[in-house]
Amino acid sequence: MSRRRQASTSSSEDSSIDSEEEARRRDIQERDEFSQRLKKKDEDRTRKVVESTSRKAYEEAAKRLKLEADDRDKLMPKLRIQSRRQYLEKRKDDKVAELEADILDDEYLFEDTEITERERQDREYKKNLLQIAKEHEKARELERIQRYHMPKDIKKGEKEEYVEVDEREKMPNSEQKKWEAEQLASAVYKFGSKDAKAKQQEEYELLLDDQIDFVQALRLDGTKSRDDKPRVTEAERKKMDIEETKKSLPVFPFKEDLIAAVKEHQILIIEGETGSGKTTQIPQYLYEAGFTNDGKKIGCTQPRRVAAMSVAARVAQEMSVKLGNEVGYSIRFEDCTSERTVIKYMTDGTLHREFLSEPDLGSYSVMIIDEAHERTLHTDILFGLVKDIVRFRVDLKLLISSATLDAEKFSEFFDDAPIFRIPGRRFPVDIYYTKAPEADYIDACVVSVLQIHATQPLGDILVFLTGQEEIEACQEMLQDRVKRLGSKLKELLILPIYANLPSDMQAKIFEPTPPNARKVVLATNIAETSLTIDNIIYVIDPGFAKQNNFNSRTGMETLMVVPISKASANQRAGRAGRVAPGKCFRLYTAWAYKHELEDNTVPEIQRINLGNAVLMLKALGINDLLHFDFLDPPPHETLVLALEQLYALGALNHHGELTKLGRRMAEFPVDPMMAKMLLASEKYKCSEEVVSIAAMLSVNGAIFYRPKDKIIHADTARKNFNHVHGDHLSLLQVYNQWAETDYSTQWCYENYIQFRSMKRARDVREQLVGLMQRVEIEMVSGLPETINIRKAITAGYFYHISRLSKGGNYKTVKHNQTVMIHPNSALFEDLPRWVLYHELVFTTKEYMRSVIEIESKWLLEVAPHYYKPKELEDSTNKKMPKTVGRATLTEA
Repeated sequence: MSRRRQASTSSSEDSSIDSEEEARRRDIQERDEFSQRLKKKDEDRTRKVVESTSRKAYEEAAKRLKLEADDRDKLMPKLRIQSRRQYLEKRKDDKVAELEADILDDEYLFEDTEITERERQDREYKKNLLQIAKEHEKARELERIQRYHMPKDIKKGEKEEYVEVDEREKMPNSEQKKWEAEQLASAVYKFGSKDAKAKQQEEYELLLDDQIDFVQALRLDGTKSRDDKPRVTEAERKKMDIEETKKSLPVFPFKEDLIAAVKEHQILIIEGETGSGKTTQIPQYLYEAGFTNDGKKIGCTQPRRVAAMSVAARVAQEMSVKLGNEVGYSIRFEDCTSERTVIKYMTDGTLHREFLSEPDLGSYSVMIIDEAHERTLHTDILFGLVKDIVRFRVDLKLLISSATLDAEKFSEFFDDAPIFRIPGRRFPVDIYYTKAPEADYIDACVVSVLQIHATQPLGDILVFLTGQEEIEACQEMLQDRVKRLGSKLKELLILPIYANLPSDMQAKIFEPTPPNARKVVLATNIAETSLTIDNIIYVIDPGFAKQNNFNSRTGMETLMVVPISKASANQRAGRAGRVAPGKCFRLYTAWAYKHELEDNTVPEIQRINLGNAVLMLKALGINDLLHFDFLDPPPHETLVLALEQLYALGALNHHGELTKLGRRMAEFPVDPMMAKMLLASEKYKCSEEVVSIAAMLSVNGAIFYRPKDKIIHADTARKNFNHVHGDHLSLLQVYNQWAETDYSTQWCYENYIQFRSMKRARDVREQLVGLMQRVEIEMVSGLPETINIRKAITAGYFYHISRLSKGGNYKTVKHNQTVMIHPNSALFEDLPRWVLYHELVFTTKEYMRSVIEIESKWLLEVAPHYYKPKELEDSTNKKMPKTVGRATLTEA
């Protein structure tokens, strides 16, 4: 009997293993079919600028001609009316002039002659007519003045059009600003004397009483290139045309040698100073040398979005082509390329995505990995991938371009590849340190800028700060102080540059400085290597940068301001010596530089969460991650944690293979948890809302505007959006209300919301919707009910769960770590029993940012493999009342 029972249990076990194996095989088959469908979609989707078939071209031309004819038919009646009005206006002026001349002639010719009564009446009539015509014109002018008119009757469904009086009224608080400007203008009292210039220095010393004492410690000597050409000043450079500018770059004399070296070696490490022309010129040299003749492209990766866009625009200008045709760029959430593109700039993350559809990079003849010394996560992974590809694709040329002295390390990694060095043409830079450490480096930056502006010869200033908040704070302080100094100083243009800034605002830093003025660029470390801004003579370096650090024990990621490395400090100083001898003011002591700064920055791969990178590598078919060829291997625990997380999310199966869900997740350029949330919205039928929430979370830090002088109004406006169930739904309300107002700028001003961030959220949302349709998800709305929306969020972020403990504090479920709800949260005063948070941020305490209320039973529904019912039992249920708030807690 027992033997029979054993046999039956073993057979049931075998059948369950078989069904599991069958499910795994089916899932892998579905995954591969899905991949094939995506490849086909990609081929159909490519923007075809040049169409080879003449029939298609003929159809297009016919379509355009028809549209033109339709437009002409629509426009002609309007144009006729317009021209008739213009003619009548002109004819009236002519007739008035004719009448006036007629009267003058009449009076002049028949002044002494006796005239009849009829002739006298005729003359009076003409004079009256002229008088009326002139007064009518005056009345017309009065009519043109903006005044209050009775509103027109508006039919139901129509919108009343509001017309701004002038450009200034489009700005917020325009009435107050206009009034202030008028009061200031009337109150300005101009004075001066002949000896004002002699007193100028004295005046500045009085103004800048809080000056900083700098000590010159060393000088970075300039280097000359092999051709020993005279150095080009900014003024001379402006006079040159593009060709001459290209010839003046340090890379130009090495053109022939470089092309010969690329032809001879498959892998080449190129080392050269920032600004030597590597990024813009080398792809052009290779294009001219015929590397794109067989229909293949030259690819060039950049670690930053801004760099990819600005460099592509510059190269398109140099080659006299339209951006997006022969030269294009591709970055996350933006693609500006076509079938005609032969030189393509992209972020290294974008190249990762290209590996999914083209694992052998078959459409490229040359791949340049630029700014390799920045060692971003994507760059480090690319090194391993391209090293593998060049071994079996003999025709692919690989160039690794770096600006600092990492070249030997890169050469060693790429099987002792040869190094091609381009000497820079840098000018000497004097480096100054402070005598004592600075307490507030932002204030010190402002003082240093004004000090340089008041005492140093003309030349632009570059200030390095850690992020958007600091840049905006510094900009505000500078504007305020410059305003107070008034006309005592020359004009100072203050221009910020950071990743979230819109492209048109970013482009302003490249515009030439007006004569007799000075430009100060407030930048993150993006300007350290990726961008070259002309005419920078002075650099202010506070010695800090923001860095992402991931703790694999707690699973917490922190963005911290940390001291920079010596390599970064020298790189920053070098920005001052591009066009003339420069000065670098370091807001720390020489001792701190020598003893407190690390030699090199820790590579990103060793300090951040690898979830997305591991998913991408798995999607590329790389299964043995522990033995993947990394330049600097990441910590073992971080890699294992990333694999565990992907298994828990369902992206990997028990064999560690990618599932269909994982393959779909890999299509989204977001964190794996957010990708899972977006895919879960299909099951819970709320994809419209979840995609809006994901887009808003991507710009979450910069949505609400809180000006210092209107803090109470701003906080009240923010509270109006608060949702009873938490912040994700509050963000959804913000987006939906903005969409209802037809994406109005005025609505953003009235509600203290940053229009720029909302515009970015809308762009991200459009891209995510495109990707959702790409992975075959139908867009449906789940409102007004929010339970399904919260379940979909929980399906992705079930890792991020906290529960209220007896002491009134929150503890994370898995790590039992004490955390707090952020004071800005909608749930700050409600304290629900179970909450889900988007991220943990460490400031004074460990805060949960973007929190929603959930029910513990949902965790067993969305992640039964991760949570056990025992973990979710709530011992506090019996002791605490249903509505837990501060009052009830204190009473208890």
